[in-house]
Amino acid sequence: MRQLKYVPVWLIVAFDVAVLAWMVLSSFKSAREIFASPFGLPATWQLDNWVRAWEVSEFGPAILRTVVVVAATAAGTVLIAAPAAYALSRFKTRTSGPLTAMFAMGLGIPIQAIMLPLFVAMSQLGLVNSIGGLIVVYIATSIPFAVFFLTAFFRSLPGDLEEAAAIDGATPFRTFWQIMLPLARSGLVTLIILNVIGHWSEGLLALIFLQDPTQQTLSLALLNFMTRVQYSGADWGGLFAAIGIVILPLLLIYIWLGRRIIEGMTLGSSK
Repeated sequence: MRQLKYVPVWLIVAFDVAVLAWMVLSSFKSAREIFASPFGLPATWQLDNWVRAWEVSEFGPAILRTVVVVAATAAGTVLIAAPAAYALSRFKTRTSGPLTAMFAMGLGIPIQAIMLPLFVAMSQLGLVNSIGGLIVVYIATSIPFAVFFLTAFFRSLPGDLEEAAAIDGATPFRTFWQIMLPLARSGLVTLIILNVIGHWSEGLLALIFLQDPTQQTLSLALLNFMTRVQYSGADWGGLFAAIGIVILPLLLIYIWLGRRIIEGMTLGSSK
């Protein structure tokens, strides 16, 4: 009976794997073959679908820009959220509780509700159509979850370490960077991975704040390729290949670091 509770989980996993396999197989078919034999193996493996998707959509420059945006966003989020989470969790002041609640409330605000004022503010600062502006937006929208997530790790760390550091003459700043931050390494790694996964294929904010085609990220390159497919011909094999180019890096990252993500989230929640 205990094993029965895992049946729905394995059914969902099997469905996801089947959809992924169907997408990959379709990326090696011609458009006619996709409709004629949607679930069969390709009669002739159309490797040029991937080459055409890469060249037509200009994925090369888009991937480089996306890597820069994702890396800068992850680093900026950690640099801001980690000190804030440490201060809110370890320094008991009158404002720590309300500030923590404000960050938690930020998780419930949909991005659609702040999209217009955010665009106006960024436009007045001259940060629209700018990779740097998009990074600022990504960091700002990531802070509430990052602070909320890291607070659990810092609250779980023993206070004896801080007392010993204070006796040795260490300042709170030095105690944080040299002692407490390394102890929260599992939480930081998990946060970085989740941040990378969340922003790798993000398209809504990128579509709003990057209106210049020369500044497009990976998700916008895929969107432009889909538009070409709709108006220039039914290149469904190339479209599936383009989707695979966007998805497969994330899949490889999750396969490589999936256990670390689960361990980090479980550690934070249990502590």
